[in-house]
Amino acid sequence: MTKLLLQLLVFYLPSFYILAEPCSVNFNYGVIIDPQHIRMTDHGKTVVQINNEIQLFVEGREIELTHEQQQLIKQFSLGIRAQLPEIVSIAIEGVDIGLKAVNKAIGGLTGENSASQQKIQASFDELKWRIRTRFNQSANNYYIAPQDFADFDDIFTGEFEQEIEEIISESIGTILLAVGEAIISNNSESNSTEQRLSTFDDRMEIIGKDLELEISASANALEGKAEKFCLTLAALDEIENKIHRTIKPLKQFNLIETN
Repeated sequence: MTKLLLQLLVFYLPSFYILAEPCSVNFNYGVIIDPQHIRMTDHGKTVVQINNEIQLFVEGREIELTHEQQQLIKQFSLGIRAQLPEIVSIAIEGVDIGLKAVNKAIGGLTGENSASQQKIQASFDELKWRIRTRFNQSANNYYIAPQDFADFDDIFTGEFEQEIEEIISESIGTILLAVGEAIISNNSESNSTEQRLSTFDDRMEIIGKDLELEISASANALEGKAEKFCLTLAALDEIENKIHRTIKPLKQFNLIETN
């Protein structure tokens, strides 16, 4: 029993901290994107705004751009537009990995589509919806606060972190309860208590091995996606450095910082 519970924690929690190793990139400002605009914000105030990928405003003043400068701004804007949804995608995939682990464990003990499994799945579905709406208010509209992606779990501080911990605790409690009820109900005279416990240990060992295979593959895929995300942000930082060299008013507003 202990083995399976440990596996749930080992495989579930790292999915939320998957960027901790490869990423050494910061966002120094908040970023808001919609179909026409990209805005960098500082304590709620817009300090840089890009309209339709080519028109630049710094602290409310339009900056005249050469054709070459427009191309740099466009390249940077398109990169930011592509990466903000990736943040949401990585967060949601982390939740999905946890959902798969918990569902498989509970389904293996209580049966597929059991009341216990449906209850936990509903909690995860609600969590995924809350994460998505936090960063993706509506179609093609995204917001992210200043972030240190070396501590990607900052996204889950506050209510999300607490919610995740509660779901994990509830999941473990549900599994323990299911095991206890199943052992009690299996009161065949031909089986001793020790035999029934041994049978459940074997069953949970099988579930644990299945979890290791399935969740490891998903976690590795997510890690690869996270590494690609970090490399792309580092490349965007290089583009931003070029912009700073040629558009002086932007030099004081450095969005991406690579360590």
